[in-house]
Amino acid sequence: MALSFPSLTRRAPASLVGIDLSAASVKVVELSPGQKSRFRLERYAIEPVERGAIVEGNIDRSEPVVDALNRALRRSGSRAKEAALALPAAAVITKKIMLPAGLREEDYELQVEAEASQYIPFPIDEVNLDFQVLGPSAGSEDEVDVLLAASRKEKVDDRVAIAETVGLKAIVMDVEPYSLRAALDHATAQMPDGGQGKIIALFSIGQTVTSLTVVLNEQTIFEREQGFGGQYLTQELVRVYGLTPEEAETRKCSGDLPENYAGELALPFAEQGATDIGRALQFFFTSTPYTRVDQILLAGGSAVVPGFAEAVQRRTQVPTALLNPFQGMELSDSVRERQLRNDAPALLVATGLAMRRFDA
Repeated sequence: MALSFPSLTRRAPASLVGIDLSAASVKVVELSPGQKSRFRLERYAIEPVERGAIVEGNIDRSEPVVDALNRALRRSGSRAKEAALALPAAAVITKKIMLPAGLREEDYELQVEAEASQYIPFPIDEVNLDFQVLGPSAGSEDEVDVLLAASRKEKVDDRVAIAETVGLKAIVMDVEPYSLRAALDHATAQMPDGGQGKIIALFSIGQTVTSLTVVLNEQTIFEREQGFGGQYLTQELVRVYGLTPEEAETRKCSGDLPENYAGELALPFAEQGATDIGRALQFFFTSTPYTRVDQILLAGGSAVVPGFAEAVQRRTQVPTALLNPFQGMELSDSVRERQLRNDAPALLVATGLAMRRFDA
């Protein structure tokens, strides 16, 4: 599922770069149509961003973010002129409402704006508002379910300004969980039988928060966030090896660290993460009718920490793997496959955004 805010156009451009602005890094992904598959990864890049420039999804200092994005675009070699970006979930108010079926697009817009005032704690002229018709409502044949999304204009404008400063036109503003789901849906479609009938738990490990999304037959059945992230390991790298936070982030992902790193820092981090993931699954089991998970997928930059996936599988007794959103895609000659395997789990949101190029 994906939403675009109405201040930005919806057309699919000839060339679009997906940009993920996170607390630790800026990630860019550019896709094109493949010859033998739907997608071809043309180029990508990950560049660290100065610590404190982006805090809890808010752009506190734009200059370091612009600098990191410029570096990422140069490194990737992208010549795209248009961009898709995303807002963090905390910056967006979403609400599922029911409206009469069969209305024209403009009538839905009027209805949504009228309904939105009931759920948005800001004046309607201070928000960007969008909606998506999900389909017939289960409760009434004469109504449809509509997903309403709204964000303060300043939150959207901050990201639009970042893109414009580096010479890009922001034409799509999505919501991070929806972009992540687009990449996840593509990956699960590569599984035997398209992953049908499998309960799949995706843990996306961010800087301070790990998000859990559980899906079954392309439907989200559970979501939860918990306070575990890669920031702790970054701080330990800074403390033990005297690195800057930016150096720590880069070398944590590349593996360019001393021999004692795996045993002294990575393993304790992995074991703690596995414990927290086990607790999250137990909460899922006690909070829902479901009693099993068939596959755990790990995403985020810290998912590639040595031993992390193995620790999770030992703790949960559930098959565990790193999520590669480029599974089943063609790769351009400029993409180094070995490096991509290491970087791929951190690129879900950027990949989901780049997929917006292919929207009808």
